[in-house]
Amino acid sequence: MNFDFTDDQQAIKRTARDFLADRLKPDRRRELAEAGDYDDGLWREMAELGWTGIHLSEDHGGQGLGAVELAILTEELGYALAPSPYLASVAASLVLAHAGSGEQRSRWLPRLASGEAIGTVGLVTDGAAPLVPDADRAEVIVLLDGLSGMVVEAGAAEIDPQPTIDSTRRFARVRAGTGEPLAGDPLPALDQVEVALAAELVGIAQRAMEMAVDYAKEREQFGRPIGAYQAVSHRCAQMLLETESARSATLYAAWTADHEPESLPLAASMAKAYAADAGWRVTSSSLQVHGGIGFTWEHDLHFFLKRARTDGHLFGSPRSHRERVAELAGLAARPRGRLAPAGRSPHYSRRKLGISSSPSL
Repeated sequence: MNFDFTDDQQAIKRTARDFLADRLKPDRRRELAEAGDYDDGLWREMAELGWTGIHLSEDHGGQGLGAVELAILTEELGYALAPSPYLASVAASLVLAHAGSGEQRSRWLPRLASGEAIGTVGLVTDGAAPLVPDADRAEVIVLLDGLSGMVVEAGAAEIDPQPTIDSTRRFARVRAGTGEPLAGDPLPALDQVEVALAAELVGIAQRAMEMAVDYAKEREQFGRPIGAYQAVSHRCAQMLLETESARSATLYAAWTADHEPESLPLAASMAKAYAADAGWRVTSSSLQVHGGIGFTWEHDLHFFLKRARTDGHLFGSPRSHRERVAELAGLAARPRGRLAPAGRSPHYSRRKLGISSSPSL
């Protein structure tokens, strides 16, 4: 069996890598990050390439591709550390495509697919969504509370910008005003959002690992490259192991979304939990390989480390997803003498597992 990408998928990956490398050179990425801003021209070009609707059906103005293609693309966006509302807008379109009413889909999906409109998704806790990506730029905000959700126009919501350690992405606290309820269950779509986020974390880990390896080849100590020493080479090997393992888990989860949706809830939480841990460990290890220079503001590594840390908690912390894996696999903690139900219970909700809680960032 061939587990490699198809020719079309390879083309998507190459095009994305080359395009982002050309548009987001280190100086430009740093300029945007330090300004806390996005490049509107970059967004328009991404939309013209069809990226904003790659996962949506042609009926809604998309390209009709699947979760694997979306994961390939979001990995490259993570690799480039693209300052962009892409992930937030994709999340909104995924939820609306899956759980929106006919009127909500016809109103918003063509505009989200073309990049004309930007959307986002927030998880509600105690009446507000504490950490919503790119809410200040969104026209439509989907707020999820357990098994239900509401579609809110930005003008009808209270949006308060929230600073985080990640200067490459914007966040806000959102409290809904009036809105329209979703027609269906948003959780399957949120699983796909988590897979896309896991793929971004894989891209971040890949780039941080490559930065460490390149530095280990160039930096000399006692007349030898530091990569020749076991303490450094073993750390780099561990980074490779964790990055490739996260990529395998993520691509499997993306495949289940397209071909075996009944396996997606378990696969998505496994991918998000592992990729979140790997993203943090790999960027932290890369910093250790770089030594003193890695701790400076002038080096770009800290941007990757901070995005990895924030991504790891967005839409659920690694711990909350591991708890979900345990529950779905029938391994959740339970009183002695009682059996935990396997799979998703009818009363399953993310609030129960603490996934709607906000990180301390």
